[in-house]
Amino acid sequence: MQQIIISLLSIFAVAAHAATYDLPPLPFGLSALKPMISKNTLQIHHGKHHAKYVDTLNSLVAGTHLENQPLETIIKESYKSNKSIFNNAAQAWNHSFYWQCMKPKGGGTPDESSHKQLCDKINA
Repeated sequence: MQQIIISLLSIFAVAAHAATYDLPPLPFGLSALKPMISKNTLQIHHGKHHAKYVDTLNSLVAGTHLENQPLETIIKESYKSNKSIFNNAAQAWNHSFYWQCMKPKGGGTPDESSHKQLCDKINA
């Protein structure tokens, strides 16, 4: 789990460069999740919906003290002060995380130890 979190943080850190945030590429092809998620769905959800959060965030932080800051910093600093920046930054982060949680032929039942740990945490 720690390795996954470190990998995710490095992915999000790469998204910030120059004065803009980039839409990170999907970690799989547009047709890789068929039949569960169609190519068209991914094109819309990633290429338009997620992209809109990134584009709007870029517009909102341009020329502010938040420009060029890590996404996590923008989320923390804008939480109480600017709901528009907060929403777009948080949704950009959330969608980037979402894509990393899926993989072709993923899913299935976890091994017994992982399943028990997960159940124990959920039921705590």
